[in-house]
Amino acid sequence: MTLYPKLIMDALATVMYPGTKKNLVESGMVADQPAINGMKVKVILEFPRDTDPFLKSTVKAAEAAIHYHVSKDVEVEIVTEFKSKPRPEAGHMLPGVKNIIAVSSGKGGVGKSTVAANLAIALARLGYKVGLLDADIFGPSVPKMFQVEDARPYAVHVDGRDLIEPIEKYGIKLLSIGFFVNPETATLWRGGMASNALKQLIADADWGDLDYFVLDTPPGTSDIHLTLLQTLAITGAVIVSTPQEVALADARKGVDMYQNEKVNVPILGLIENMAWFTPAELPENKYYIFGKEGCKNLAKELNVPLLAQIPLVQSICDSGDKGEPAALNDTMTGMAFLNLAQAVVTVVNRRNKEKPATKIVETHS
Repeated sequence: MTLYPKLIMDALATVMYPGTKKNLVESGMVADQPAINGMKVKVILEFPRDTDPFLKSTVKAAEAAIHYHVSKDVEVEIVTEFKSKPRPEAGHMLPGVKNIIAVSSGKGGVGKSTVAANLAIALARLGYKVGLLDADIFGPSVPKMFQVEDARPYAVHVDGRDLIEPIEKYGIKLLSIGFFVNPETATLWRGGMASNALKQLIADADWGDLDYFVLDTPPGTSDIHLTLLQTLAITGAVIVSTPQEVALADARKGVDMYQNEKVNVPILGLIENMAWFTPAELPENKYYIFGKEGCKNLAKELNVPLLAQIPLVQSICDSGDKGEPAALNDTMTGMAFLNLAQAVVTVVNRRNKEKPATKIVETHS
C-alpha cells in the first residue's frame, strides 16, 4: 500500500476538536503536511496552549482515525506544538530585567506614587532603560501622572506568546490596571482577582530588556505585596515616609515586612518626602510642617541609608496632576529626584556586589 498526504488529511478531517467544534483540518490544527516514510507517518498538531484539556483525547482520536480510515498497519507519530507558549515560572518571569525596585510606604498619603513616577523618570534621564508597574490595583495613579489616561495597551505576539505591549511615555515603559478599568468606577475585586490581574501585568507583558523595573506598590501590607514577593525576585525596596511620627510608625512596619526572614528583601534605603515646605516666592526658606528629620533619624536607627529628602513644593503636585512629573525638569525639585536616582543606582550596585540575589517567597499549600 502506498501512503500519500491526502489520505492522512482525509482521515484527520474525520476527527472533531471540541475546542472549535470543527474537524482538525478546518480548525487549522494540522501544522504541516504529514511526513510519510514507507508505512511511517508523522503528523504535527498545533494546540492553542499546553494546558489544553482536549489534548490527550484529540491525539488518541487522530491516531485511531488514521488506523481506521487508512490502515491499521500505519506507524503513527503525532507531535504536539502550541500556539501560545506557557507563562514562565515565578522568579523567572522577567529574564531581561536586571534590577527590580519596590517603592513602598507603610501608609497612604505620603507621596509614594509621586516618588515612584519621578524616580523612574530620573533613572531614564540618567540613561537607563526603565519600566514602571503601577501595582496599586485598587488606586492606580500612573495613568494620570503620565497623562496617558486614554491609552489602551494592545497585544503583540512575541516568541510564541501573546503579550500586552506596555505604553511608552518619557522613555519609560508603563503598565497599570488603570488602563483596563473605568477610572470613575471603584475596583471591587476580591484578593485573588486582584492578584491574578497583577500577575498578568507582570508575566504576560512585553517588558523586554530593562535596567530598572520600578514597582509602585499599594500602601501598607497586603495580598498584593505577597503576590509580588511570590512572583518576582525583588532586588530591593525603598520605603517612602513623611517626617511625622504616625507615618514613621507605619514605615517601620513596611521595613519589617521586607526584612522578615521568609521574605528577606534588602532595604535599599528610606526616602523622606515632604521633608519641609518651601514656598515658590521664598525658595530659600524651609518650614518643617510635618516635623524635622524624622525619617533621617529612623534611617540611622535602622542602619539603612537615607536616600533623599524631598521638599514639599506646590509645583510637585501641579506637575503630577498635569502629567508632567517634576523629574523632567532641572528645577530644585527635579534635581532632588535626579540625586535620588543616582543614590538608588549607587546602593543597588553595592547591594548586588555584597549580597546574593533575592529568592522569591515560596508558597506552601
